[in-house]
Amino acid sequence: MYHCPVVRALDAESRTKGEAVPDPTRVRVRATDPVSEAGVASQLRVQHDLEILSSDSPARPDVVVLVADRVDERTAAGIRATRDSGGPRVVLVVGSVDGVGVLAAVEAGVAAIVRRCEATRDRLSTAIRAAATGDGHLPPDLLGRLLQQVGDAQRKAAAPTGLTFGGLTQRELTVLRLIAEGYSTSEIATRMAYSERTIKNSIHDLVSRFHLRNRTQAVAFAVRQGLI
Repeated sequence: MYHCPVVRALDAESRTKGEAVPDPTRVRVRATDPVSEAGVASQLRVQHDLEILSSDSPARPDVVVLVADRVDERTAAGIRATRDSGGPRVVLVVGSVDGVGVLAAVEAGVAAIVRRCEATRDRLSTAIRAAATGDGHLPPDLLGRLLQQVGDAQRKAAAPTGLTFGGLTQRELTVLRLIAEGYSTSEIATRMAYSERTIKNSIHDLVSRFHLRNRTQAVAFAVRQGLI
């Protein structure tokens, strides 16, 4: 694997200080056309903490970046196939997306969504790092305004089999509302006057209790239930 001089310098500095050098996040890019795939991969290769795997690499990725024009059934199926059986987390780079598309992607198991027109190197890298750590990443308007609009139209829809939001604590509801408004875990902790660990544990408990894949999916279902 190629390491640029900056990476070697950082590794050498860490070894000098006796610090452990964290393994890079392994990323595989998938797109419907080779130009998009090569372009996104090229953007990410300069990030020293990301290892971009080739399409024929046998290594298991931590995150898959899926590039699509829109969220249709083919895109949703690709997300589900990647996430099935505990597969890598998925970051979706999409040309256009509406409220229905956001819900479809979230319910399929996507961890982060980045609009193609906003997919700068920094934003895409931020989304990948968030997905790799389980935090997830969506533009605030997709979590808030668009999810709320779709939720208004779908609150009377039948809940997924076996899923109920009865018994949520006020703290959990507040955490969900703040996630929907685009706040990060650290920002939520500050606003609620709790430690960041407490907020992370609250999110983890909520996701585990209702058998959800990530906190973004928890927000989507909460919106559909009319809780936020």
